[in-house]
Amino acid sequence: MIDLDEALALVARTPRDPAEAAVPLAEALGRVLARTVTSPIDSPPFDKSAMDGFAVAADDDAPEFRILDTVAAGAGPGRPMQRGECARIMTGAMLPPGTGRVIRKEYVEERAGTVRLLRPEPGSNVIRRASNLSQGDALLGPKVLVPQDIGILAASGLAEVPVAVPPQAAVLCTGPEIRTPGERLGPGQIYNSNGPQLAAQLAAMRCPCREFGTVADEPAALSRAISAALDACGLLLLTGGVSAGDFDFVPGCLEELGADILFHGVAVKPGKPTLFARRGGTWIFGLPGNPVSTFVIFEVFVRPFLYRRMGIDWTPRTVRGTLGAAVRRRSTERTEFLPVTVRQGVVMPVSFHGSAHLNAFGGADGMIRVEKGVAEVARGTEIDARLF
Repeated sequence: MIDLDEALALVARTPRDPAEAAVPLAEALGRVLARTVTSPIDSPPFDKSAMDGFAVAADDDAPEFRILDTVAAGAGPGRPMQRGECARIMTGAMLPPGTGRVIRKEYVEERAGTVRLLRPEPGSNVIRRASNLSQGDALLGPKVLVPQDIGILAASGLAEVPVAVPPQAAVLCTGPEIRTPGERLGPGQIYNSNGPQLAAQLAAMRCPCREFGTVADEPAALSRAISAALDACGLLLLTGGVSAGDFDFVPGCLEELGADILFHGVAVKPGKPTLFARRGGTWIFGLPGNPVSTFVIFEVFVRPFLYRRMGIDWTPRTVRGTLGAAVRRRSTERTEFLPVTVRQGVVMPVSFHGSAHLNAFGGADGMIRVEKGVAEVARGTEIDARLF
């Protein structure tokens, strides 16, 4: 059993594999931008008004102006501005040539084709061409694309973007007791939550997933199923069969199939039996069968691994708050992740009954990390919550 941070460091040294493909902007949300993208245009592409008001010539300090034109957003620049003249202009409209400032409409009185200044205009209310960025400037670097990034890319006129190609993932669940949701349960049987849950976690990362169903804990059948999955993917996620029980055959099957086991057993709770291996170009995570362990180990290990393969070093979002109730532990030999809610700066532990209590995570906003050797974290302690 190795330390959690040692195991994470091994995963973080996984070689990058940033193959890329161009996708339409509408399909880019949640994908990893493969490389730095530059702007093909100035932003904004012209001098424009920041207000609804009246455009006047530079250095024109007349108290009254004749209205000679109206410039709407999307129209051309209109006629040049001369001293004593103005153009009615809308927010975002292109400034007429010679404009030095825009007087907001609230600051003037309009009468019979003229406007009279009621109070001084303190600002120019002008947004100059390329004031945000110039053509050729970097828009975004490699990262997971979020909605505001899509807006940034669209504002520069990019119809498609280069994104990293995620590994083809496969999910294989082990155990004769596992049944597909919708089937009737027999004695001692449970529904397969790990497979759908892992497929959903992969889908949230825009990672393709092929589900290989379930296989019994029998060496020959398990070996055939694992071999077929290994040949079909770049990442295999196995659940169950990795502990030290009489029917935990996954590590032995992997070794017989030529996999190099990089670690097996991590000082983490939940997820102690976690396995990480490689066979040729395919990587393998063996996850414990308990559903909370599967969920947590995906978040802690698999998610950063996948982003690493796609070319970025990903870190989870965290929020710092005050612990709303004390956390006490009897066993301290492992680093532990516990579900919490986060409300108005208070990080509150969720009632949690162990690795089979997946429902506890349904109302959780994230989880906290309690370090190995720590028996109690007092109420009021400042602590970081890792958000889901």
